[in-house]
Amino acid sequence: MLDPDNPLFWVLIAFVAFIALLVYYRIPAVVAKALDDRADGIRNELDEARKLREEAQALLADYQRKAREAETEAQSIIEQAKREADALATDARKTLAESLERRTKIAEDKITRAEAQALSEVRSTAVETALAAAHEILKSRAGGATGDGLISQSISDLPGKLN
Repeated sequence: MLDPDNPLFWVLIAFVAFIALLVYYRIPAVVAKALDDRADGIRNELDEARKLREEAQALLADYQRKAREAETEAQSIIEQAKREADALATDARKTLAESLERRTKIAEDKITRAEAQALSEVRSTAVETALAAAHEILKSRAGGATGDGLISQSISDLPGKLN
């Protein structure tokens, strides 16, 4: 079976020599170290990928929280704006009502003054007309110096009696 003429014998010797050379040069240790280094590199990449994934999830959660806060803040701003608009509208209505009330009062005062002035003018005109009529009547009925004296005295007394 171990016949040097048999090609399998030489294949066996070459194989054993090859294995001996591999062990002599510590190739299995180098291959094992390379495989271990590669496994460590893959493990490190997986750890880094896991960390990056966790950071990405944390960032996503942070952005979602900020989005919720921004939406809440926007709602509060809208509600505040509505309250301010309502307050401004109420103030505008109140100011308009006060302005209308003032203008109405001013108009009523003007009307009252105009009525008083018209009444005063009517009285004045009535007094003047009555004086002129009295003057003409007395002039036609009473003649001479006596009539002139009565007319003058009556005319001077008349304004005090009509007021």
